[in-house]
Amino acid sequence: MVVIAAVCAVIAGSRSYTAIGEWVADVPASTALTLGFTPDRRPSEAMIRRLLQALDPQLLTAAISNWLTAQTITAAPGQRRAIAVDGKTLRGSRTASSAARHVLAACDQNAGIVLACTDVDSKTNEITRFASLLDQIGDLRNTVITADAMHCQREHAAYLATRHAHWILTVKGNQPHLHTQLSRLPWPQVPQAARHDDRGHGRREIRTLKILTVAAGIDFPHAVQALQIRRRRRRLDQPRRFTTETVYAITNLHVHQAKPAQLAAWIRGHWSIENKIHRVRDVTFDEDRSQIRTGTGPQVMAALRDAAISALRATGVTNIAAANRHHARDSSRPPALLGLI
Repeated sequence: MVVIAAVCAVIAGSRSYTAIGEWVADVPASTALTLGFTPDRRPSEAMIRRLLQALDPQLLTAAISNWLTAQTITAAPGQRRAIAVDGKTLRGSRTASSAARHVLAACDQNAGIVLACTDVDSKTNEITRFASLLDQIGDLRNTVITADAMHCQREHAAYLATRHAHWILTVKGNQPHLHTQLSRLPWPQVPQAARHDDRGHGRREIRTLKILTVAAGIDFPHAVQALQIRRRRRRLDQPRRFTTETVYAITNLHVHQAKPAQLAAWIRGHWSIENKIHRVRDVTFDEDRSQIRTGTGPQVMAALRDAAISALRATGVTNIAAANRHHARDSSRPPALLGLI
């Protein structure tokens, strides 16, 4: 009951234990009854704090994602689901004697819903948590996993093969031999497979994609296609000053399994976890300045923010800040969003 109330409070814009406690204290008797509390016996801020600091954030995220997955429309027939894997440092959790906490999450690219999350403690890194993160998600068949260069690991490719999943992995300097192999492919002779010209936020960006079949000769298991992504950017007030970035990636998807436009969309969509989840937590919920540091509190609050964002996204919301204000104006709206009314 307390956890559900906390999710409702965060949906209404609460950013701290104190704000959650105040929201619970202020809701009318009818809403308190909906949440399972008697109007005269509501949990105090101290009780809410103690409970949330002791929760297992991974179990919390799993329970929330199971519920959200049931509410989410699955991929249409013939289409693949895309899941982005990315990490985030909870900067506000840093203390004088300890480093900031770090979490690794898996996000549905299309829906913007966090499906799984795991803690990355100071004794390990994201690489060792990759498999345990995706183990939290059920069937990965007909799914494409996208990840940044840190996760371009042979062990990851082997793991995903056991899960019958497809993948697109960025290749950078942490795999120098593989990166050199990709950069030396005959890209000048390869025609563009996809091109996207985008204008917004005062700049223009042209993205092009080239694809080569590399079933043999590339030193990476299960890789069958190499991708070259070139991004040319310029500010609209500086028409002749383009900056160019070239990135390489590999995939186990065959030519007949994904069209170039689909590959380009999944590569762009990987950053949805940054734009739809991480940036919202930083900008809308001011996560980087959070003072929550005790116990599992930082990870639990991150999970509650993910739950709130994901619940709102599941209803088609695109502006989370506006949705927070909408749900703050009527205390019955957050429980209704969660299907409690």
